[in-house]
Order: sequence, then structure tokens, then C-alpha cells
Amino acid sequence: MASKYRIGEMDVYIVSDGINYTDVGGLFGLVPKALWSKVTSVDELNRVPMHLRSLYLEDEDKKILVDTGYGDKFNAKMRRILGVGEQRDRLLHDLQSIGVAPEEIDIVILTHLHGDHCGGNTRWDGTGRVVATFPYATYWVQRLELSQAMFPNERTRATYLAENFRPLLESGQLKMIDGDTQVTRHVRTKIARGHTPSFQTVVVESAGEAAIFLGDACPWGIFLERLGWVSAFDIEPIDSITSKKMLGQWAVRHQARLFFQHDAIMESALVTLEGEKFKLTDVVPVRD
Repeated sequence: MASKYRIGEMDVYIVSDGINYTDVGGLFGLVPKALWSKVTSVDELNRVPMHLRSLYLEDEDKKILVDTGYGDKFNAKMRRILGVGEQRDRLLHDLQSIGVAPEEIDIVILTHLHGDHCGGNTRWDGTGRVVATFPYATYWVQRLELSQAMFPNERTRATYLAENFRPLLESGQLKMIDGDTQVTRHVRTKIARGHTPSFQTVVVESAGEAAIFLGDACPWGIFLERLGWVSAFDIEPIDSITSKKMLGQWAVRHQARLFFQHDAIMESALVTLEGEKFKLTDVVPVRD
């Protein structure tokens, strides 16, 4: 179910492609079990739940969606491996609940091109073709990120899947941007390298208030409170720490609301500084 927030004069919504399950070692990397087990628990396959949230908002007559989740192009075996369940069109149902149809989306901003963030870009059309899920949208992606996805290495090959972005390149719907980019008057992207070399967050600023959709720059809130915790999925771990510091300091200065894309405990929070450490406050917990 979609969640609504008021940022200045704008309504923004957290919508979701559901939940998947990933190995705890992937999320917490080198963090010892003695520490991460105080935060969450695992299932019988040693997996933790990962929410697949997206951001939706409207600005300057543009309907904007940030990230598209895993989507539905998997076969039964992959659905079991990823733990995404059998429900289909999860993100589209959430958008429908707030009165938004796929044909109405004007802009899709992609934080990066890993499968759990852009799999919903495209869908099977029933004739064996992969087509855009949002047929009239332009999909905004960092040029360097597209290059990384087009020419993956041994570590990234499993998550950069051509069917999630190549059909959009061929249809002319993929818009390449370079660095921090103003999308509309109140929406901009902000590079936070670490998870990938050109990972981008999305900032919303309106009437003196601000929010930031962190994505994998800080997938769970605990990664901001404990800066040394770095996911094994991050390609550049030291840069991840630097980016978290930068984002946290910016959020403190602007009293910005943070949106966590994958956190199974909290959906959003504010942040303050206690000495040299970040402390999350005004936490909005995950709803059952």
C-alpha cells in the first residue's frame, strides 16, 4: 500500500514492488553476526527481507517515478531464488491505488541499473517481445552507469540484465545524463558513488523543505548510524562511506526526510548529529 508524505507544497508517495529475500552476507558484508543479529533476523535459508520501494511524485505537470523494482520477467525458478513470491504487477497495483496508470508516467529516474531497481522498466507483451512498462516515459540514467551495464565484468554480470534497459535504448526512451542533474524545478539527482561508480540519489526540495530517496547509497537506516557498515554489494566500499557522510551532513543541514529503499524496519526518518555520529529520529516504521 502506498504511503503519502508532504514535502513543502508537494505530495510524494512511497510505492512498492513488494519484498524479495537476499542472503544476509550480501547485505551486511563484513559486519559480524554478533552485530547485525541485533538489528534483524534471518529465515531458514539465511536470508533477510529487502523491500523494493520506489518514489512517485508530480512536478511541473510531470509524473515522475524513481526506480521500478524487479518486475515480472522471471521464470518460476528465479522467482523462488529471489523470494519475490507469485503476486504480479506489484508496483503497478500500488500506482493504481493512487490513481496513476502506466501510460501516465512521464519520467522514470533510475538510481542505477541493477536488476532489483530497473527490472520493472520492461515487461513481456504477450507476443514474446520485451517492451517498455511505461510506454510514454523517458527513462533517465547516468551515462557511466549505462556503460557499466552494457559492458559488465565478472562481478556485475549477474545483475546487469540487458532486457531491463536495451529495449529502451532501441526505442529511444533512454535518456542519458552526466552527473548531478536538475530534472524539474523541485526534483534533482545527486551522485553518491560507492554502490556503483555513478550511483544517483533523488532529491526533492519544495517551500524550504527537503527529502532524499537514498536507494542503495544507504539501503537500511542502520548503515547511516554505523558508517563503517558497508554492504557486500557495494563496488567501491570506501566511497560508500564517504557518500554516506556527505548525504547525512546534507540531510542534517536541510532537515531533510530520508527515504530508505530496502529497509525492513523503517520506511523513512529524519537525522541529527550526536557528536560525530548520525542518529535517526522521527522514524516511520514499516507497516505490516
